[in-house]
Amino acid sequence: MEKDDSGFEISKLGRCRIPSPMADIRFVEDEEYVLLASGLKEVQACLREGGTADCFELAGPRKSIYFDPSKLKCGIVTCGGLCPGLNDVIRAVTLSLHHHYGVRTMFGFRYGFEGLSSTHGHPTLELTPEAVSDIHREGGTILGSSRGPQDVVDMVDNLERMNIGVLFAIGGDGTLRGARAIAEEIARRGLKIGIIGIPKTIDNDIYYVQRSFGFQTAVGEASRVIYAAHSEAEGARNGIGLVKLMGRHSGFVAAYATLSSNEVNFCVIPEVKFSLDRFLQTLQVRLKHRGHAVIVVGEGAGQELLGESGEKDPSGNVRLGDIGLFLRDQIRAHFKRTGMEVNLRYIDPSYIIRSMPADPHDSAFCLLLGHNAVHAAMTGRTNMVIGFWKDEFTHVPIPMAVSRRHQINPDGKLWTAVRSTTGQPKELA
Repeated sequence: MEKDDSGFEISKLGRCRIPSPMADIRFVEDEEYVLLASGLKEVQACLREGGTADCFELAGPRKSIYFDPSKLKCGIVTCGGLCPGLNDVIRAVTLSLHHHYGVRTMFGFRYGFEGLSSTHGHPTLELTPEAVSDIHREGGTILGSSRGPQDVVDMVDNLERMNIGVLFAIGGDGTLRGARAIAEEIARRGLKIGIIGIPKTIDNDIYYVQRSFGFQTAVGEASRVIYAAHSEAEGARNGIGLVKLMGRHSGFVAAYATLSSNEVNFCVIPEVKFSLDRFLQTLQVRLKHRGHAVIVVGEGAGQELLGESGEKDPSGNVRLGDIGLFLRDQIRAHFKRTGMEVNLRYIDPSYIIRSMPADPHDSAFCLLLGHNAVHAAMTGRTNMVIGFWKDEFTHVPIPMAVSRRHQINPDGKLWTAVRSTTGQPKELA
């Protein structure tokens, strides 16, 4: 397996010797890159120090490919929680393999990595253009999903037994870690099986990925919920609309939904700690002056106030305390103590949002993600995920993508814009 020492270099199964069956398109050269740095000063500083600017491979079709399409078998797996656009990606990958490259054998593995395990015995689903023709109109995933790791050796045994040449793993941080483990076991055995990740996280928390699919749909649906919470709050004396949104470690959904609605008075996210006493005091001042308030909270916010249970879910993630219910109860208790009557409406739309079909923008994004995943796979690239950086699709090594989480910078422009929009004081922290 070819591999460079650079952290940005993509692993490859071998040299591309087969002419691509695609025609009359713009091919991407292997020497085309997308700079990591956004600012000119950052690039110049790196070059002055005698280094080279960090950059990603540009995604897209190449003139030559590694796999013979007539002999190639591919598999697709979806893992983790539901997310708008899953079916769109399955459809895009299937149709691109079939129509762009002439691959005729594609399998969908059922219920996440369980489908690759001999222990569970889930039957595979044959993926054809006919089977996926209308699935993008539905929410969820036709393959089903699950959380938690499976035996890596067993999964690779099954891929080898089925003569799978490429596995497309659609999922978030945990899925990509599992895909990396599979790729490492494949490399240890010297097999020629490609592993291509497609980033799926409604929280938008995968590092080196500017935006993941489902995020835009989630923000749009969350904004509608905020409008409802605002109407409820305005329609009652001392009305409070409290909305809990997705975001275990990253508050992007809460932040962008706050900006899009422009009706939120308090936005609380995991990246920024807050004092419960200061929050309640500031909320009380708001109600006295304006008579209503809208609060948006990301699900991972304020965990230091709840205390860790120590319990973990099947994926190994610490089970979070419910910050929404905690704030609901604390707000009610505070105003009961002060003798001030409030009318609080609590809304948690998480499962409704997760199961929605993708909106048109996300659908187009999913299509392009799927196409670029197939282009990368056909060239023998492996242990990588399709990224999106500076409005370009890129190749990101999975070890880099899971090295840390993509989060909001509390001192950055986005959070400054949120605070400017809500008017909430920085002293909440």
